[in-house]
Amino acid sequence: MGKITASREKLIPDPRYGSLLASKFINCLMVDGKKSVAQSLFYKAMDIVSKKITEAEAIEVFNRAIENVKPSVEVRSKRVGGAAYQVPMQVNRNRQQSLGIRWMLQAVREKKGRPTHEKLAEEVVAAYKREGAAVTKRDNVHRMADANKAFAHFAW
Repeated sequence: MGKITASREKLIPDPRYGSLLASKFINCLMVDGKKSVAQSLFYKAMDIVSKKITEAEAIEVFNRAIENVKPSVEVRSKRVGGAAYQVPMQVNRNRQQSLGIRWMLQAVREKKGRPTHEKLAEEVVAAYKREGAAVTKRDNVHRMADANKAFAHFAW
């Protein structure tokens, strides 16, 4: 198997904010390798965010939004003696970030009928206020983990 180069090591901060997180997000937003399109989408969204929320910088709002979406625990399936249990487990930092970004984009892509930058701006503002689809997703994952706390001793 070939060596997998970690994209994290090759990641260059984004041009406007100099933020690695923004850069990572733009890469995940990108479709068919069209980075300039993804970038302009992200920056348009950030412009809308800065109009909606004036008390903080747009990039700060974005960072808080991702923080609010990150899960701290998740459930994973583990088979024990022919039965599959949902075992709650801690999520490591990198996976937290990946899941946060993934859920954010999923929430944006599920909304239909408006330009992506508007949907993205709306989702970022919602997540910043601890509401919206991505935060709901996180809360559901936490709830699942809570409900299955009884199986925590199966954690490996």
